Amino acid sequence: MSFAFEKSVDYFLYFIIFVKVVFALAAVGHFILIHLPTSAFNDLDNHLLFWKERTEFIFIASMSILLIYHFRPYKNVPTNKETSLLFYLFGWILLFTAKWSLFFKEAPWYKAFSKELDLK
Repeated sequence: MSFAFEKSVDYFLYFIIFVKVVFALAAVGHFILIHLPTSAFNDLDNHLLFWKERTEFIFIASMSILLIYHFRPYKNVPTNKETSLLFYLFGWILLFTAKWSLFFKEAPWYKAFSKELDLK
């Protein structure tokens, strides 16, 4: 099996696959740890939940960027124009409705920045 990285889209697709694998591992690990009777793994479970949420967001954002790129209106695609437009708009909708608060409201730099701007 050989990998041919001919375009930057190929790298982006492998990045999406990598993110999905990390998400799957974190989700399975979190699922197993929440069903264990002991609380000895709470710290590990919190880390797995953290990475599960972040990789889910990265996956959704990456897939919406891929939809926007592949189905842009001025490019010839193998689908009809209406389907192409719907996938293009769906990519934008997914991107706008993603959980942006995971990266902004919970990020340490955002907390420090908002604390500096607080006028109280």
